[in-house]
Amino acid sequence: MRLTEKEAIELIKYADLKELGEMALKRKRELHPKKITTFVVDRNINYTNVCWVDCNFCAFYRHAKDGDAYILSFEEIGKKIEELLDIGGTQILFQGGVHPKLKIEWYEELVSWISKNYPTITIHGFSAIEIDYISKISKISYEEVLKRLKDAGLSSIPGAGAEILVDKVRDIIAPKKLDSKDWLSVHENAHKLGIKSTATMMYGTVESDEDIVEHFRVLRELQDKTGGFRAFIMWSFQPYGTKLYKEGIVMGKTSSNRYLRLLAVARLYLDNFKNIQSSWVTQGSYIGQLALKFGANDLGSTMMEENVVAAAGAVNRMNQEEMVKLIKDIGEFPAKRNTAYEILERF
Repeated sequence: MRLTEKEAIELIKYADLKELGEMALKRKRELHPKKITTFVVDRNINYTNVCWVDCNFCAFYRHAKDGDAYILSFEEIGKKIEELLDIGGTQILFQGGVHPKLKIEWYEELVSWISKNYPTITIHGFSAIEIDYISKISKISYEEVLKRLKDAGLSSIPGAGAEILVDKVRDIIAPKKLDSKDWLSVHENAHKLGIKSTATMMYGTVESDEDIVEHFRVLRELQDKTGGFRAFIMWSFQPYGTKLYKEGIVMGKTSSNRYLRLLAVARLYLDNFKNIQSSWVTQGSYIGQLALKFGANDLGSTMMEENVVAAAGAVNRMNQEEMVKLIKDIGEFPAKRNTAYEILERF
């Protein structure tokens, strides 16, 4: 029997945390009986910080006229990729601000250049908001944007920009961003073209428990339809330096208890998602490790470079050796994976 929305809300509100963790761990064991916990060695490359969307929860974006606004050159991007290759990396998480002047041709040229010069690197890039804006400014459909980027060498797309897939929440935290229906449409179009993606959730702003479960519901529904999501990734809002914090709409960070509670319910409700990542980047390495007891089976990325949450004050770091140690410490077996969750190396 699938968990209903009502049951999920009740678990979030009332369940004993320890019992909730045990339930989520049991479900995780059913899906991952060999106790293998994976991670990927990659690098976040933010090709530009110029963005017109002005999300109230973001401390990273700049406007084109700002002194520290940038667009990376192809050569600068290449240098970052070479540094990643030197440490055995396999993937770039490639996304930026929504630059008001960059059209599909610029993105095609960039992706083609990376694919030609670094053929072993997987390009996991361009969030739904970027795809949406490229579509609008280039006057072409989501399908055409995605098809052209795939033909240029794009492998998969990240789930960024989902935040909470409830429009009354989005209207407060990101009023210029695409609505829930369009975010889902971008991912559905990608899945139809054979482009896999991830699904995300950023909580801790103005949403309710009911909004969180609605977010889960629409993700589970699309996954039932397409099977195109490889993983679910959830993280807490990092308030410092953002408009939501400065204006007193959000007073501070949510607790680790809240993170573990929502993660466990996600594992139980999202029964058609095999992989759930731990967000050690926002929670720290030890809560990130504890998340493996609350349903997560993947530690995500070693994250050679991260700029967006760091701009809001989260500066946690972890290398491959530390990840391997954390996984072994709880009696699981660490494995390096690629973007498709195929195991490359065991430790």
